[in-house]
Amino acid sequence: MRDVLQQLRVLFRSIQAHSRWVEKQCGVSAAQLWALWELHNAPGMRVSDLSRALSVHQSTASNMLDKLEEKHLIRRDRSGRDQRVVRLYLTEAGEAVLARAPEHGQGAIMGALVKLPDEVLDDLTDGLARVITEMGMHDSNDRMKPI
Repeated sequence: MRDVLQQLRVLFRSIQAHSRWVEKQCGVSAAQLWALWELHNAPGMRVSDLSRALSVHQSTASNMLDKLEEKHLIRRDRSGRDQRVVRLYLTEAGEAVLARAPEHGQGAIMGALVKLPDEVLDDLTDGLARVITEMGMHDSNDRMKPI
């Protein structure tokens, strides 16, 4: 059990260190950087598309986009036939942030997880689900909040 706790501490501290590095290097949070990468890879996404790609609530994505727009890193376009539909695009400043960003726009965890075989991911998913259950944590809304 001690080994598991130590591994979790290493994991959490690594995530925190990566997030601090991203913010220092790029001037945006790790979650905001991931959003920029998603918009770079799929220009013209809608807010709902981005929220699904980031696995966050649409309101969370919207708040994140407000901050990115304040920094002039994205722009919202309503130029289509249906003015209710907002399309999202990176600005030149947003592209410049990505030019100095780390390789894995989705963060250090995703960079590591994509390298793991499916059977390891399945075991990890099952194990983490069991820990969450044993802790009495049943709020499924937490899975849609960025860390």
